[in-house]
Amino acid sequence: MKVDLKAVRTLIAALAVLGQVWWAAPATAALIETETLAHEAQGADERARLEALIARPEVAKTLQTLGVPPESAAARVRAMTDAEVRELAGAIDRLPAGGALSNNELLIIVLLIILIVVLI
Repeated sequence: MKVDLKAVRTLIAALAVLGQVWWAAPATAALIETETLAHEAQGADERARLEALIARPEVAKTLQTLGVPPESAAARVRAMTDAEVRELAGAIDRLPAGGALSNNELLIIVLLIILIVVLI
């Protein structure tokens, strides 16, 4: 019995292709939202900013006075999640700068000046 090698090769190739199609997992892709990427990048930036803040001499001295070694504080910042880092950085950003008056304090001072001028 004579076997046609071309037919056998064609049959093996067809079976290989069908096997690849049959067992191949379907490819899936999803869009990554810009906000997701921005939050990840922002988390890394905020973490670096907090670590730089802890490394400042006056902050390190204050931490040492409070009984927290600066190395321990830096390790804690590194252990925080991105959400915790963003929350802490936001809280620090909301703190008033030294010597800055809030709107309420400024309003009270202006009202006192007006009251003093009217009474004199």
